[in-house]
Amino acid sequence: MLKLYGGTRTRATIVRWYLEELKLPYESISVDISAGEHRKPEFLAINPMGKLPALEDGDYKIWESGAILLYLADKYDKTAENAQIRSIFAQWVIFANATLALGIFLDDRRDQELPKLLPSIEQILQQQPFLCGDILTVADIAVASYLNYGCTLLSLDYKDYPVIISYLDRLSQREAFQKAFGTYPI
Repeated sequence: MLKLYGGTRTRATIVRWYLEELKLPYESISVDISAGEHRKPEFLAINPMGKLPALEDGDYKIWESGAILLYLADKYDKTAENAQIRSIFAQWVIFANATLALGIFLDDRRDQELPKLLPSIEQILQQQPFLCGDILTVADIAVASYLNYGCTLLSLDYKDYPVIISYLDRLSQREAFQKAFGTYPI
């Protein structure tokens, strides 16, 4: 059985959403950061960096939310059928973690980056229901999670991007999203 290690205000929720979408059984293990559980030898044996999330799949251990998403896509997602599709998924997951997240969460970058990034996402979603076409993929899990965090944690207003608002609303209605994130209003 898969074991997902997470904690309050960690990116484990992103991984949890994908696990729910894939309908994979998993055990959710809460690591109390405030009590220093992430620095105990038992957890450091899973992730020597002491960060969350981390995932165990049998004897295999992996950490970093983006790497976990890509591993799950490669091993369990039937839409990741060839190297080109996997590279597109990787492109979006890396974009979400390295570019979009920084544009959303770093105050000194937000005003400069989001006006460049959001119109492109809006344009893609005007042409198709999901980032990679007609079906939800790991790309949507990664990108929409950060867009959602922008709404829920920072109260970002996407009013100039009605297609993004509609996209987030559709995704937030999914059962897997609600299991992972709760019923956060978008």
